[in-house]
Formats: sequence, structure tokens, C-alpha cells
Amino acid sequence: MNDEMVAIAMGVHVLDVLVRPVEAIPEGQGGALVDEIKITAAGSAGGTAITLAKLGAKVLSAGAIGSDAVGDMLVSLLERDGIDTRHLVRRDDVQTSASVLPIRPSGERPALHVIGANATYGPDDVPWDALRDATHLHLGGPEFMGGEAAARILAHARENGATTSADILAPGEQASDIIDWIAPAFAELDYLLPNDEQVLGLTGEEDLASGCRALIRRGVGCVVATQGAEGVLIVDEEGSEPVRAFDVDAVDTTGCGDAFSAGFLRGLSLGRSRRGSARLGCAAAGMVAQGLGSDHGDFDVATLDELPAP
Repeated sequence: MNDEMVAIAMGVHVLDVLVRPVEAIPEGQGGALVDEIKITAAGSAGGTAITLAKLGAKVLSAGAIGSDAVGDMLVSLLERDGIDTRHLVRRDDVQTSASVLPIRPSGERPALHVIGANATYGPDDVPWDALRDATHLHLGGPEFMGGEAAARILAHARENGATTSADILAPGEQASDIIDWIAPAFAELDYLLPNDEQVLGLTGEEDLASGCRALIRRGVGCVVATQGAEGVLIVDEEGSEPVRAFDVDAVDTTGCGDAFSAGFLRGLSLGRSRRGSARLGCAAAGMVAQGLGSDHGDFDVATLDELPAP
């Protein structure tokens, strides 16, 4: 596998505890038996790092975690998958970010979440020397540090030849509250990789293509918006192009967006078109959706390329 991609996945790293299936929380101190409980590394940076490593990239994680057992486990899981964790800074005064995800039989996933150390990461923590050697910088959750700080980091990566991308974490209904806060970073982004609800929430537009074009006008080079089972929409200044998702029996959609980001970016690094890269991203997301957690699936680029076209 071509290993020329050196990617830094910077920002949100989370330890997920997933429980499946959960139809209801028992009342009082009642209990219930479930089929599976799993602990995984996740987050819009951490989850993307995992799939990038599966797809043959050299991956470095950069972010903030606590000096706690949760952080120890998160580091262990990332390193198990071949990710360089030396640029994860440890905090003594705040816990590692974590989520508990009770997965419904339908695959829906409500979340109980602690932001933790993710809210403390900023330019003073950035491994600037490592950025000079990276071919790709993916920023997960720029809203935690704000657009001005994010722009400084992204600009440094671009000046040294890296492709830049980002994925916001805020849900669609909260996205309108952060648009001005993160907007300074848009002009330094080659790719913004949100979901459809985030695009509409950020822009106030009523249809996805219009929302993506509004983000292009604010300076983003290309918006690639995921639409769950519908696939993705690629939009730049020249037009838009849909790419279909793969038809799979979804068990859990946790980490599917991060897997798509990883597949798309890996495709670009291999010289594929945006459409071809989006197909690789959709294939990765489809593999992750068939099991529990962001790290589900044993696959590589060759495996994904062998899947029949949707």
C-alpha cells in the first residue's frame, strides 16, 4: 500500500462506551441484559485517525486528554491500531472526553457525553514541527478552539504543502450558534466535511446544495456533505455532484461520518478524483456501520475497492 500520506488528525478524541441493544433505560435500580458492550477510541479526530490507519496512511493524533485511566485506555486503543499518539497532551485538571452510547435496535444512538479535555486544546499545544512534515491535516471539532485559532493552524499546514480538512461536531440544531465563531477558518480549508443537518443549521438554507454553496461563498474550497443512507453531495465553485451510499444492514452508525472523512481523504492522497474518493469514503462508512463502534471492520483500500458499486 502506498504510504506517502502522512496525516495529522487533530482535535476531538473521545473514548466511547457502546451498549447494544437498548430499548429503554430500566427504572430505579433495575437492570437489563444486553448483547454487547464495547469500548472504542472515537471522535471527529480520533475516529478518522483509526480508519485512515486501516487504509494505509501514516497517522498522528494531536489533541488533549486527561491524566486518567480513560486517557490511558484511549491511547492504548489508538496505538493498537498503529496511530502515533506522542502529540496527545495530558491534562491533570480535567478528565478525558468520553461518551456512553445506548444503541437502539434501529441503530439510532442517543449519547451521554463529557466534553472534558477536548475543550482545552489550542495553538499552544500544536506540534508545529510535525505539521511541516504532514501531507494532510484533518481538524475535528474546530468550534472548540474557534475559527481564528483554527485558521492559524490550518494556514501553517497549507503553507507547508498539506491538504486541509475539517469536520464540525455540533449537531445541526446548534450549528447556527457557531457559524460566526468558526467562519475565520473557512478560507484555510480545502475541504469541509459536515453532514447535511449541519450544513442547513450553519447556513439557514432550506436545501443542501444551497447550503453548501453558501459555505463556498464564505471561503471553503469544497464542501462534501454526508447524507446518511442517501450518500454524499460534493459541491465546489463549479457545481455539485451526488455520490450514492452503499446499501448495508446498519447495526450502529457511530463513527460512520469519521470513516467517510478518512476514506475520502485517503482517496485524494492516492490521486483519485473527488467522486472516486467519495466512493471510497462511502465504502468505509458502510463497513463501519455493520458493527458496533468507530473501529468496526477489518478492511483496507483493496477490500473497499472490491465492493460492488452501489
